[in-house]
Amino acid sequence: MPNKRLAMRHTKEILRLKFEAKLSHRKIARSLNIGVGTVSLYSRRATEVGLSWPLSPGMSDNDLEQLLFPAAVVRGRHGRIEPDCALIHQELKRKGVTRQLLWEEYKQAHGNAGYQLSQYCGYYRDWLTKQKRSMRRIHQAGEKLFVDYSGATMPIVNPDTGEIRSAEIFVATLGASNYTFAMASWSQRKADWIDAHVKAFEFFGGVPEIVVPDQLRSAVSKPCRYEPVINASYQHMASHYKTAIIPARPLKPKDKAKAENAVLIVQRWILARLRHQTFFTLADLNITIKILLDDLNQRPFKKLPGSRLSQFELLDKPALRALPDKPYEYIEFKLARINIDYHFEFDKHYYSVPHNLVKSQVEIQATRDGVAVFFKGEQVARHPRSQRLGGFTTDANDMPEAHKRHQAWTPEKLISWAKRIGTSTQELVTALLQKKRHPEQAYRACLGLLNLSKQYTPARLEAACQRALHINEPKLKNVKLILESNMDQLPLPLAQQKNNTETHHNVRGSDYYH
Repeated sequence: MPNKRLAMRHTKEILRLKFEAKLSHRKIARSLNIGVGTVSLYSRRATEVGLSWPLSPGMSDNDLEQLLFPAAVVRGRHGRIEPDCALIHQELKRKGVTRQLLWEEYKQAHGNAGYQLSQYCGYYRDWLTKQKRSMRRIHQAGEKLFVDYSGATMPIVNPDTGEIRSAEIFVATLGASNYTFAMASWSQRKADWIDAHVKAFEFFGGVPEIVVPDQLRSAVSKPCRYEPVINASYQHMASHYKTAIIPARPLKPKDKAKAENAVLIVQRWILARLRHQTFFTLADLNITIKILLDDLNQRPFKKLPGSRLSQFELLDKPALRALPDKPYEYIEFKLARINIDYHFEFDKHYYSVPHNLVKSQVEIQATRDGVAVFFKGEQVARHPRSQRLGGFTTDANDMPEAHKRHQAWTPEKLISWAKRIGTSTQELVTALLQKKRHPEQAYRACLGLLNLSKQYTPARLEAACQRALHINEPKLKNVKLILESNMDQLPLPLAQQKNNTETHHNVRGSDYYH
């Protein structure tokens, strides 16, 4: 078939010389320096679609091409069926799918009409080169550290119970030298994620300008292609080391291709070599990983001079920023609203703040040993961290004055106060405290009883308590009734004699109730 792209430059001239000048095909071909077959093809197509000269005004070369070749398609060589390269590209994204497998399915569907494997893969490679181009990045020394978790995990066996727990593998690699760090941790949660960064910086002996993570939850609280929100704890760690966090875009693995490649290398050269070993502690696993990691970094490159270690010492190591004086201590951040009892909940324990902050929102910064509370940027409270679930940690300085006074009361103090009034009052207060499962539940009743000495004289209160005990009704309301009715001023009734009761077989007598 003639070169259609070349012939289309002269399409209109061919038609003019054919229909207007009435020249032969050979003369037209000699005049335009093209093949006779091309002239014959365009003349025949023009006749078939009813074209003549002059053409319609405004008809472009593209319009003319579509009219002359409405069914123009690219056919496979020798009549064979070309592979669907877009489908191949899509299927190769699936785990475990290879070109060999796709070619076998292609041959099974088309038989002898299909290409062999080498040609099949060649078509796909040619198609791939015409797709969106990838920019080759030039990584500056000490500029970027790429971090990620390996999809593969390592099993750790509990020697006591036989329980198997999977450990996550953290991987970090420097952009210029490909110098790689790896370690195992129990999870991908914030504490383990940040601890892995701290150990990575110590391994490299310095800090890069930029850390490039994926947009996992431990790094990014609100994922976004353009403006992801960095997790507060992660950002605080970055500020401590004076580095910047620039997450890769979601679903854009090329943004952190170095990390993807490092993960693959760690899986092949470290995890695969450990597949026959059994580990019983996380520390043992990390010791073994460190040994294999040293071997990996000293392994010579195949296409580049030196190794990861030599390139690190030459490029990245001199360019890294110095480590701070102290390693970062993990801090967990949380926003909380203060409850009406001037306490907030953190990790299932309750801590107090000054009572005037009730209903206010505060920021909590918790370390392994302490819990600090900040309101509008100022620290308003700090407590030792407690692991007692459901418990309360209360600072007396945070309490209102009325609560402080109430907090000052104890059973011993209430009994001592009652003793100053009289023995009956002491006995009744003791009975009130012992009646409740928790003494605090009787504090109000005891205070109410003792405060009656302000309304009535201590002597009358003592007499009322004596009468309430005599009738076996040691209750606050009974003491109040006795005082209000002035019965405390009457002599106590004499004990009834047993022989005063009429003898009858239907009368039980008072002894029955003892």
